[in-house]
Amino acid sequence: MPDQVDSPLALRHIPFTFDNADPEASALRLIEEYAPQWKTEEGEVKLTRFTDGITNTLMKATKKRPGRTQLEVESDSVLMRAYGKGTDVLIDRQRELKAHNLLATLGLAPPLLARFDNGLMYRFVPGHVCSHTDLAKPEIYRQVAKRLGQWHGALPISAIAATPILDAQTDQKPFAPTNGQSTRPYPNTWTVLQQWIDALPESTDKETERKKMLNAELVDVSAKLGDTPGLDGRDYVFVHHDLLCGNVIVTEAESTSNGTSKEKPVTFIDYEYATPGPAAFDIANHFAEWAGYDCEHDAVPTKSQRREFLKHYVGSFRYHSISDNDSIAVEIDFEKDIETLYDQVERFRGMPGFFWGVWALIQAMISQIDFDYTKYAELRLSEYFAWKEESDGSRAREGREMHVREKRWHSE
Repeated sequence: MPDQVDSPLALRHIPFTFDNADPEASALRLIEEYAPQWKTEEGEVKLTRFTDGITNTLMKATKKRPGRTQLEVESDSVLMRAYGKGTDVLIDRQRELKAHNLLATLGLAPPLLARFDNGLMYRFVPGHVCSHTDLAKPEIYRQVAKRLGQWHGALPISAIAATPILDAQTDQKPFAPTNGQSTRPYPNTWTVLQQWIDALPESTDKETERKKMLNAELVDVSAKLGDTPGLDGRDYVFVHHDLLCGNVIVTEAESTSNGTSKEKPVTFIDYEYATPGPAAFDIANHFAEWAGYDCEHDAVPTKSQRREFLKHYVGSFRYHSISDNDSIAVEIDFEKDIETLYDQVERFRGMPGFFWGVWALIQAMISQIDFDYTKYAELRLSEYFAWKEESDGSRAREGREMHVREKRWHSE
C-alpha cells in the first residue's frame, strides 16, 4: 500500500475503535488489520506506549525484521494515535487531516497511512522527542526557529481555511474584524477560542460568571491583537498552535556544523490545532512551552534567547517565502523584522495562557486521562492575568510583586 495519499478524504479507513483501556491489544489488532503480513512475516512485533501527551493515547508498532538496521526498522514503524474521549468539541478532525496531508506532501510530516474510527495511523519519525529543558538548548531552539519560519513562510493557509474571509458587517462575533474593511481567514486563533468558550458549561452562577468574564477578555484581546500586521502583509499564517516539547522531534539526520556544536534538523508532529493565526501567537506559544507541563515559569526564554530565536526565524521565513514568481525585488531589513516580531511576541505573551487555560477547562469536563486539568487551567490562566496586570500597570500601582514568569521574561 502506498504511504502517500492524494487527499485526506481518500485515506483508507479501518472500521475499528481503539480501546484506550486496553491499548496494547488494540494496537496489535489494528496493525494486523492495516498490514496482515506483520502477523505472518518473520520478526517480533514490539509495541511501545508514549506517555508524554495529555490528550491522546499514542502507540508505536515496530516490526523487527531480520537483516535490517535499527534505523531501517525504526523508519518502517507505525504510530497509532487514538483520540481522547470527547475531544471533537476541541478539534476539527477534518481540518487536522487536511493539515497533515499538506505537510506530508511537502515532506514536513510523516506520511498518513490510514484512519480508524477514533484515530489516525501514520509513519514514525526516527529521532528523539524533546523535553522542555531541551527547548532551551541553542542547538535545538535555532533549529525550531528555522523550521517554524519555514512553516510560516511557505505553507498556504488556504489548505486549512474553511471559507476565505469573515466580514465584520455580516459577522459580529468578537473574533471578526471591527473596522468593516480588514478581513481574517476562517477559522483562526480567535474563532477557535470563541468556540471553546461557547462550549463551557453554565450550570452554576460561578460557571456563568466565568464564561461571561472569558468572553469579555476575548473581545478585548481580539480587538487589540487580532489585526496585528504580519511580515510581508501576511497577518495570518499556517500556525501549529501547539508547539510544546513533545511535538518537537530531533530527527536522525546528518548533523550540520555550527561552531563547536552539532545541530540536527527538527520536525514538528501532531497537527490537531493547526489553523490560520498570527505568527506572533505561534512563537509566543512555543516560548511558553519552555516551561513544560508543570508550568515551571522561571524557564521561559530571556530577552537574549528570544532575540536569537527570532534572528533564525526571520532568516528562514524570508528564505522560504520568496517565490520564483516574484516580479518585484523587495528590500529586506532583517533587523527591523526582528524588532517588529520581538515587540509583537511581547504583546502576545499572555495569549498562550488564555488559549490553553480555556482548553483545560473543557478537558476537565470530558477527559478520562489521569491529569489535573483544573489545576492546569488555573496555572495557564494565571499567565494571562500576570501579563495583563503588567500591560495595564495595575500590578505596579498596587505595589504587588511581579509574577515569576514576568520576572524571567524581562530578564536579559
